Amino acid sequence: MSFDELNLIDPILRALHEEGYTNPTPIQEQAIPHVLDGRDLLGVAQTGTGKTAAFTVPILQVLHQTALVERHAPGRIRCLILTPTRELAIQIGESFASYGRHLKLRHTVIFGGVGQAPQVNALKRGVDIIIATPGRLLDLMNQGFIDLRHLEVFVLDEADRMLDMGFIHDIKRLLPKLPASRQTLFFSATMPGQIQDLADTILKPNPVKVAVTPVSSTAEKVTQAVYMVEKENKAALLEHVLSDKNIRRVLVFTRTKHGADKVVKTLAKANIPSEAIHGNKSQNHRQRALHNFKAGDTRVLVATDIAARGIDVEELTHVINYEIPNEPETYVHRIGRTGRAGADGIALSFCEDEERAYLQDIQKLIRRQIPVVNQHPFASDNVAPVPLSGGPAIKRPKGPAGRPPRPGREGRPQGRSGERPAGHGQRSGGGSSRPAGSSSGGRAATAGSSQGGGQRRRSRGGNGGANR
Repeated sequence: MSFDELNLIDPILRALHEEGYTNPTPIQEQAIPHVLDGRDLLGVAQTGTGKTAAFTVPILQVLHQTALVERHAPGRIRCLILTPTRELAIQIGESFASYGRHLKLRHTVIFGGVGQAPQVNALKRGVDIIIATPGRLLDLMNQGFIDLRHLEVFVLDEADRMLDMGFIHDIKRLLPKLPASRQTLFFSATMPGQIQDLADTILKPNPVKVAVTPVSSTAEKVTQAVYMVEKENKAALLEHVLSDKNIRRVLVFTRTKHGADKVVKTLAKANIPSEAIHGNKSQNHRQRALHNFKAGDTRVLVATDIAARGIDVEELTHVINYEIPNEPETYVHRIGRTGRAGADGIALSFCEDEERAYLQDIQKLIRRQIPVVNQHPFASDNVAPVPLSGGPAIKRPKGPAGRPPRPGREGRPQGRSGERPAGHGQRSGGGSSRPAGSSSGGRAATAGSSQGGGQRRRSRGGNGGANR
């Protein structure tokens, strides 16, 4: 199927073709017709499936066509997209700008951590679409700058991350301020009980349900390898792996903000330039670091899971799990940043003894044994490989390393540097938006090196849909 078969209007089709997109992804193919029909929709899809275009494209068409037959007061807010992070909000804003370039609809992006004056000015000039993070949205509503009584479409994106970051109460405060007649689109990568309950509350009865790409299947598209290493040797191992120049653009994941900063300092001592993004970094720093990484000026970007949510970078050759996540689904989300749209991708993980239980859970989820790289200078006899099955469950670590993060911890940075749930002393602020392995060892490492050097640019012709 092509976009031409989805009953899209010519201005949007032209924009999609100008972006190089001709064929929709599965979620776009399934979701767009239902959104155009005005149905409420529950979408279960993770980053990299083309989820953003699955709602931005039909929303643009619905708002454009409605404006042609109905009179709307200037500046009436017609659509709200609520998202957990500033980076994702900005990227969604860029999608509206790209796909709506031939339409006369106006949008703005609002988030905390920066001065609110540019956002307020954009609201006063009048916008049709707001893309927002929860804390700043409620802040500006309380100040009287935003009125959602005439809202036509409400999108809740990445609901599971909203729960992780402690924004669920803000969402529940927002709901009574929305008209019951609205169309609602609800997206989440996973559907734990609390998220299903929220969906049942927000959506009209019998919404359309669209689910694509089971979380475990994404890992099949990426070449994976694991290094068994003692904790104190991880930094040296990272330097060793990054000495391979075929690793041209790599995203390194840590579990904590402190850990990300520590990795950057360690790499700096080894003359390997890198930057970190996480909740304690200022918005300007995060945007600059992400821009430098996308432009290829920075080779290594170190990130926490929440800060990296929504990052879509072309030609990302490698993902390195400096620390194994304690939730197996998070591992799949991490490695899904690479190997997109038919390109090669390499995912390397550094596993210390106390992380073996996490690795075991990951292998159960993806139903495969991750190859172990034995030939490297820091291979440890004290860290045994993790079997896929057939052995006893590995004892889970005690203490902070084995304790799941409390909801909202990474998502509630201190001071002015990040978006926080309303009611927690957030200061006002804003801005509008416009639009592997080591060469030294083992089969997995050799594959990583050779494939990293042959990374292809993401196909944007007939091979895939709009990936934003």
